[in-house]
Amino acid sequence: MAVYPNDHIQKAAAFFTKEIDRLSKRPVRLMEVCGTHTVAIFKAGIRNLLPEQVELVSGPGCPVCVTPSSYLDTAIAYSRQKGVIITTFGDMLRVPGAKSTLSEQRAAGADIRIVYSPLECIDIAKNNPMKKVVFLAVGFETTAPVAAATIIAAENASVKNFFVLSAHKRVPPALKMLLANGDVNVDGFLLPGHVCAITGESPYHFLAEQYHIPAVVTGFSAIDILQAIYTLVKQIETGEALVGNQYKQVVKPEGNPHASRILDQVYGKADAVWRGLGKIANSGLELRSNYTSFDITNDMPIDVPNQPEHSACRCGEVLRGKITPRECLLFGKTCTPEQPVGACMVSVEGTCAAWHRYGTWRWQG
Repeated sequence: MAVYPNDHIQKAAAFFTKEIDRLSKRPVRLMEVCGTHTVAIFKAGIRNLLPEQVELVSGPGCPVCVTPSSYLDTAIAYSRQKGVIITTFGDMLRVPGAKSTLSEQRAAGADIRIVYSPLECIDIAKNNPMKKVVFLAVGFETTAPVAAATIIAAENASVKNFFVLSAHKRVPPALKMLLANGDVNVDGFLLPGHVCAITGESPYHFLAEQYHIPAVVTGFSAIDILQAIYTLVKQIETGEALVGNQYKQVVKPEGNPHASRILDQVYGKADAVWRGLGKIANSGLELRSNYTSFDITNDMPIDVPNQPEHSACRCGEVLRGKITPRECLLFGKTCTPEQPVGACMVSVEGTCAAWHRYGTWRWQG
């Protein structure tokens, strides 16, 4: 059993686990959509606390994991162009493209710099006026507003050599596609608190209204997650299907209107390709016409051949909750955090990485 920091938390955990066990009458599968939830569940040992009939599966909630290799191939192609500086969050460096990674390109001499906020790119662009600075804009609704704010800041400062290579994605269309295709078999969803802090919970109402599947917006502590599981099991056993919010200290019904306005000012909805899931309608964000001058693919078009992803990698099935990482023949053998084959093993929020790091009780022996 996980160790909790004080008696109050221990009592709360004991209460929820006891109630989950008491209420569970049949097997249920619950999908955590957020990669941060996946890691938190492993760290707290929550799977060990649940009865056997309550199964947790991971969904497409890791932004690095769902970024297709074609995007990496394009970023790598730009990194090879003379006078280009690539800026990126560090977890993108080792994500495999078809034949290489950004890390390998940096070792070969490409100017690829890690940033902790896209706003840092403004200074890099100002300090390198003869070069094009390209930010790899990857993430969900959580991080996209900051990228949008950076573009507005660059425009206001008349910085003409800052660009983005956008791969921002929206979570609700992906869940809708999975359910519409009958691609997942789940009884409830743990919804991403970080994303909902921007959007509010209303974009997920379709889960209950169209598919009669309950969902709960939750935070990231062990108690938050256990309480959400308890709420879902309670609804499932009583035949209810509601979208609830148990992270009200952060997630307001209206979301974050300021961040949403900035996002809507700069980005519009577009189709997007997800690693392992294919093209999903309206699941991406593209720059609006007023901001296309910041799109590197518009300023410097480049032809990148389409390459197939590793044929044996089963990241796509992991992201759909169809298999556990252990069911992939590469897991823990040819695919490890040190030598990842798929993106799910690269990101710290990736399901395969979490299983490999924390799930030894599951896959060894």
